[in-house]
Amino acid sequence: MTRDRVADCDWSAVAEELDRYGGALLPQLIEPAEAADLRGLYDRDELFRSAVDMSRHRFGSGEYRYFAEPLPATVAELKRALYPRLLPIARDWWTRLGREPLWPDTLEEWLEMCHAAGQTKSTAILLRYEAGDWNALHRDLYGDLVFPLQVVINLSTPGVDHTGGEFLLVEQRPRAQARGTATLLPHCHGYVFTTRERPVPSRRSWSAAPIRHGVSTIRSGRRYTLGLVFHDAA
Repeated sequence: MTRDRVADCDWSAVAEELDRYGGALLPQLIEPAEAADLRGLYDRDELFRSAVDMSRHRFGSGEYRYFAEPLPATVAELKRALYPRLLPIARDWWTRLGREPLWPDTLEEWLEMCHAAGQTKSTAILLRYEAGDWNALHRDLYGDLVFPLQVVINLSTPGVDHTGGEFLLVEQRPRAQARGTATLLPHCHGYVFTTRERPVPSRRSWSAAPIRHGVSTIRSGRRYTLGLVFHDAA
């Protein structure tokens, strides 16, 4: 089950990797059959609230669709299972940065806070990339209330369904040139990364290093990705 797979992850090691790079590879979070089922949802218009042509908005090239509520069972279960595992990391980061962590113990309470602030739109997304598509470097903020970590899951098999399409992180280091990290996500595996920034040691205490994420060019085939953002959109 999804909850068991999430629980079996070495979250201490994930936290260390996030501290080091702002992102960390997760183990297999779903079964191949679940990935196939999610890919198969893409053309079912009734399941989505909107679609975005990335070229039209100069976000890169490709298309993604925002799920409508209620979310598919697999997507909802993943969000519920991941939130309490990511919460201690988020709170630790904000404490180091001298900020007050505002996230409650449960995802339901947090989304209620988002909705009360006018952020009522679902942010779970399904992305589809064809050969030549790519995703520009960006950050998924959507409103004033932001959860600082998010997760993507590769629903396709690298080297079989697609080539290219590495997940990219670019960090603007304090008083230094930017650093890039590229990760090829295995089939059904997740990748957790910072929504906006990560804490880095500074002379006084801690500073926030801004990080953007994107996807390198798909060289062949087709790649589907599930994106899990833990705050809703205005």
